[in-house]
Amino acid sequence: MVKKIIPCLDVKDGRVVKGIQFVGLRDAGDPAELAAFYNKEGADELVFLDISASVEGRDTMLEVVKKTASQISIPLIVGGGIRTTENMKQLLEAGASKVSINSAAIDNPTVITEGAKTFGSNKIIVAIDVKWSVKEEDWIVYTHGGQKKTDWKALAWAKEVEKLGAGEILLTSMDRDGEKDGYDLAITKQVKDAVSIPVTASGGGGSLEHILAAFTEANADAALAASIFHFKETSVREVKNYVREKGVEVK
Repeated sequence: MVKKIIPCLDVKDGRVVKGIQFVGLRDAGDPAELAAFYNKEGADELVFLDISASVEGRDTMLEVVKKTASQISIPLIVGGGIRTTENMKQLLEAGASKVSINSAAIDNPTVITEGAKTFGSNKIIVAIDVKWSVKEEDWIVYTHGGQKKTDWKALAWAKEVEKLGAGEILLTSMDRDGEKDGYDLAITKQVKDAVSIPVTASGGGGSLEHILAAFTEANADAALAASIFHFKETSVREVKNYVREKGVEVK
C-alpha cells in the first residue's frame, strides 16, 4: 500500500493559521501561495480546513477554495462548515477533489450517505476529532472545532461512518494537535484495525520519525502534518526520502 504525505492548511479569515490543541493560533501565510509551494514540493494531497466555519455557523469560503484549487494539480480536500449535499456540490464545483465533514456528520449522519450516493464514497471523508477521557477510559469524539463533546466513542463512530458510506477517515488526536511530540499511535492503530477504508493520522506530527511511526506502527494510510511544513522545520521531500529509506512505499 502506497502511503501519502498530506500537508494541512487550517484557514481562518482567509489566512493559514496553526495552533496547539486547537487554540493559540499564529499566522502561517496565504493559502493559495502555500498550496502552490506544497504542490511543487511533491505533496500527495492537500487538506484545506476552514476551522471557524462550523463554530460561526457559516459555509466554507468558496472564493479562497477556488483560488487555492487553481494553484495545484494534486487532489484538494476541503472541510469546515459543510452541512448539506448542496455545500458539497458547491465545493466540488469550486475545485475540491474530496470533501471532509465532521460536525454535520454527527448532527445529521444521513448527510454522509446522501453525499456518498450523490458524488461517490471516494469523495466523502469523515473527519473525526478525538480526545482521551480519563473518566471513561476511552477516546471520545468532539465536534465544532473541538468545542463540543459528543456521546460517541472513537471506535464506534469510525465503524458507523464506514457503514454510512464514508470513503475515508481523517483521524485527529486533539491531545496531540500542534504539540509535535508524535501522533497518537494507539487510537490510530485501533481505528485502522476496525475499518477497511483508508485512515489518515493527524495531530502531533513533529519529526520524520513520527511520520514513519504512523506508517509502521499504526499502519496509517496517510500522515497529515501542518506546522513542521509551514515553518520549514522539514519538507515533504525530506519526509518522503526518509520513509522510503526505511522501506515504506510512498509516491
